[in-house]
Amino acid sequence: MIKRTLLLAAFAATPLVAQTHPADSVSEDRIKGDVEKLVSFGTRHTMSVQDDPERGIGAAVDWGLAEFKRIGAKCGGCLEVLPVGETVTGPRIPNPTLVRNAVAIQRGSERPNEVVIVQGHIDSRVSDVMDATSDAPGANDDGSGTALVLEAARALSGTKYPTTIIYALLSGEEQGLHGGRILADWATAQGFTVKAVLNNDIVGNSCGKDGYCEPKVVRVFSEGPRADLTERLRAAQTRFGGENDSPGRNLSRWVADLAAKNADGLQVRQIWRTDRTGRGGDQVPFLQKGYPAIRFTVGVEDYDHQHQDLRTEDGVFYGDTVEEMDFAYLAGVTKLNVRALDALARAPMPPKVTMDAAVRLDTELKWKAVPGASLYTVATRPTDQPEWGGDVTLVYIDGLIEANRDATEQAREFSHVKALRGDDWLFGVSSCAWSPEGGFCSPVASAVPGGAFEPVVKE
Repeated sequence: MIKRTLLLAAFAATPLVAQTHPADSVSEDRIKGDVEKLVSFGTRHTMSVQDDPERGIGAAVDWGLAEFKRIGAKCGGCLEVLPVGETVTGPRIPNPTLVRNAVAIQRGSERPNEVVIVQGHIDSRVSDVMDATSDAPGANDDGSGTALVLEAARALSGTKYPTTIIYALLSGEEQGLHGGRILADWATAQGFTVKAVLNNDIVGNSCGKDGYCEPKVVRVFSEGPRADLTERLRAAQTRFGGENDSPGRNLSRWVADLAAKNADGLQVRQIWRTDRTGRGGDQVPFLQKGYPAIRFTVGVEDYDHQHQDLRTEDGVFYGDTVEEMDFAYLAGVTKLNVRALDALARAPMPPKVTMDAAVRLDTELKWKAVPGASLYTVATRPTDQPEWGGDVTLVYIDGLIEANRDATEQAREFSHVKALRGDDWLFGVSSCAWSPEGGFCSPVASAVPGGAFEPVVKE
């Protein structure tokens, strides 16, 4: 094993062959057309009619399934399209109601059980969350996220990836995050290894009701301490750190860094909380199961144009309509998602890292080989700093691309010693892969209690 210190940018910034990026194919006009189509269903309330071909949640989900099939037909049937749902009751669903998600699976060619999920919710609402009959256009909340997912499928479905991409249009969000919970349960039942979940909810406006605008920034929300912590792990984090190094937090850092490398695109403002104050989204059920998940939301929300009855009061219009949206901004958020999905689907899983730094002048990191990895990067940061920085050590595997070629190689354990006192520093490792398109590295997995990109096993 050879150890060298290089800048990570030299490894991952430039493709090995000249080519266009899938994000370049994102169409603002197509996205607008999708949002207009969603609004045409009148209401998409979860408890609205399911058997009307033109109005209600049933027609909207049927259209989403049909659109996925049209996209899949253009790539020779590369998408497996299916509804994933169940009958639900709850505080906001008093009568048994079928909650259906529209799902499309783009199977990976090398590690099909390793998945990245991009999702938005297709249901809508007005002021009264129980009002299932009034018109609820839901253009921004969350027609924007739904249109983003469909456009991501158009942009990426023509490319073969080592790992699987799942595109999901979720129902039941406004009635209690039911669609997200159903999909998270389904992913577990399929035996998937969930690398990342990108939840897009309210991603289609750039100005707030007060006139303040954020046309170049998207917020990315990520959890601090893991939602699935055991008491033992919680105690370990309290003593040894890790409350700022959950997989979701490191996924957020990774997306922000990816955005920064494309200066002309939207930039990320990281919000270090699971969701907005007093609110929630479909990333939460995935976090509760221990899956890395983040939420994309506009830089500034316009509360007059979400969760509102259509009306005009004192000269002010209320309602979530197409006219209140910024489709150039939505196209920018879509492009960032496509770039993230493309890179995540090419990169290996982050490794599971342990460290030994007790009563010594240096720190030893250990991890096992990850399928598909050609090399690993070791990142460091002082405990009071928010971002990974400084030198990045590349740990090469003998044989590079030929490594991990069999079970013996994949069971191999790596060790790397940093000449830094572990009391004063945080450490992490990412897995990287070479391809004709360039080098692609996973998010960093921190060497802290609960830092692994996998569910915590309940004891």
